[in-house]
Amino acid sequence: MSRDGITRRNALTGAATAGVALPLLAACGGGDDDTTANDPGASAGTPGEVLASTSEIPVGGGEIFEDQSVVVTQPTEGEFKCFSAICTHQGCLVSSVKDGAINCTCHGSSFSIEDGSVLGGPAPSALSSVDVTVEGDDISIA
Repeated sequence: MSRDGITRRNALTGAATAGVALPLLAACGGGDDDTTANDPGASAGTPGEVLASTSEIPVGGGEIFEDQSVVVTQPTEGEFKCFSAICTHQGCLVSSVKDGAINCTCHGSSFSIEDGSVLGGPAPSALSSVDVTVEGDDISIA
């Protein structure tokens, strides 16, 4: 039977479709509940921890430090920057630094090695800066 143009079959089919679609959408989530994406600097190593030697960071490039979840770059000779290595889109660890960009291959986001700003992709915001110090040849988390 029909009431206002809705049959039992249509109602059940719609409910079944919604029951399948909602969990799939939730699995792709990344809303405000994703604390890694909302606080990307949360696990940025230990203050005073030496990350690398200045000679290990290429000019115009950088290195990713997975254990500390940071990426250190050298945009110009002698200038070292550090950012969270957690992509602001879905919380993936960035995967490479090349051609002046920090790249996340999870969904194609890229960020500037100079200031962490978004260069492309779905990332909604820049990578968080992480303070570092350079003493002699050592780059350490501040």
